[in-house]
Amino acid sequence: MAMASRPLNNSVKVMRMPALIIAVAVLVSAAASGAMAAGLEMEFYSKTCPQVEEIVREEMVKILKVAPTLAGPLLRLHFHDCFVRGCDGSVLLDSTANNTAEKDATPNLTLRGFGSVQRIKDKLEKACPGTVSCADILALMARDAVVLARGPSWPVALGRRDGRISIANETNQLPPPTSNFTRLVQLFAAKGLGLKDLVVLSGGHTLGTAHCNLFSDRLYNFTGSNNAADVDPALDRAYLARLRSRCRSLADNTTLSEMDPGSFLSFDASYYRLVAKRRGLFHSDAELLSDPVTRAYVERQATGLFADEFFRDFTESMVKMGSVDVLTGAQGEIRKKCYLVN
Repeated sequence: MAMASRPLNNSVKVMRMPALIIAVAVLVSAAASGAMAAGLEMEFYSKTCPQVEEIVREEMVKILKVAPTLAGPLLRLHFHDCFVRGCDGSVLLDSTANNTAEKDATPNLTLRGFGSVQRIKDKLEKACPGTVSCADILALMARDAVVLARGPSWPVALGRRDGRISIANETNQLPPPTSNFTRLVQLFAAKGLGLKDLVVLSGGHTLGTAHCNLFSDRLYNFTGSNNAADVDPALDRAYLARLRSRCRSLADNTTLSEMDPGSFLSFDASYYRLVAKRRGLFHSDAELLSDPVTRAYVERQATGLFADEFFRDFTESMVKMGSVDVLTGAQGEIRKKCYLVN
């Protein structure tokens, strides 16, 4: 599927360019400040592995050329990593005989892209042995996945170290797709993320697909009655019928549905138009309309007139999320293999 380009004509681009340059400059400054506060640096590998971003980008181009549907999952991997123990690569660790790791917990069973992360790690190990952390690789891959899907770029401060602990039960810190608004706010606040971060980062649902079992309760068993009439009242009825034709039962855990139908390979603001029409795939998407602050943001973006604003907001929230509870300095380690502690 061809990726859609952003609907801006040349005259608009010319008129907005000074403002965009200023916005980027402000973002770089903010990222640098936030990075220093978290112990990260914009030029962390400038002497030890100066080609790190180039290597990651080259491999990402190859990966997404063969499997363009991985853009969303790779962004999701970074998100799931940062919400559990901070951005420390813990989501990448395999389970052991004595411990069930995050990746084998129910919320993470549908994660994809682990092989791509290790592929890039192997490339970097050849170029700069024992230097670049898996956590930093995840952060760079998430950024490049968005850029290669025609989305915005942002400065990724580096210097994260890899954690040695990964516990399945700690994935209860992840915002479930079934969450109500109160729970979403609590889970984001626990990571230092506010209402704007919540509504902006939810916009990442413009990329990728989801298994039916992550939202089929909205179609067949919303309150637990398990009958044809037990549907989520927040879901548009025409969209409900379309989803039911695809997801035939409550137990379907194999069928995939696009989170942003018709645009799931392209990073854009069309997600908000769907949410405003009560066609967000998850209950957590619909809940953005239950609060005046997040509803106002959804409705503003749903007009299609402020995509540049969303792009800017998304980059700011990604910089913020990418600094959550990072390990730096002598903390953690630099794994040789992303799925194993050294």
